[in-house]
Amino acid sequence: MCLAVPGRITSISGDDPLTRTAKVSFGGVLVDVNLAYVPEVKVDDYVIVHAGFALSQIDEAEAVRIFDELSRLAPDLEEGGEPAA
Repeated sequence: MCLAVPGRITSISGDDPLTRTAKVSFGGVLVDVNLAYVPEVKVDDYVIVHAGFALSQIDEAEAVRIFDELSRLAPDLEEGGEPAA
């Protein structure tokens, strides 16, 4: 199963639309992410990231909702079980 997760952009570097990157925070863990698919984003925006690429921009309320759902599912997933329906 693949999972795209939200993160907050903390910095952006580069001018080329295809190689522009950002440091994205996932709960304090910073990851370099390519911004080719979301050229309009800026620092402090939230993006959905999969395989090193930001795929779409989301608002903060949606990011918080996703974080809440993931934290609710975490205990089941850590035990190797399936999440409750």
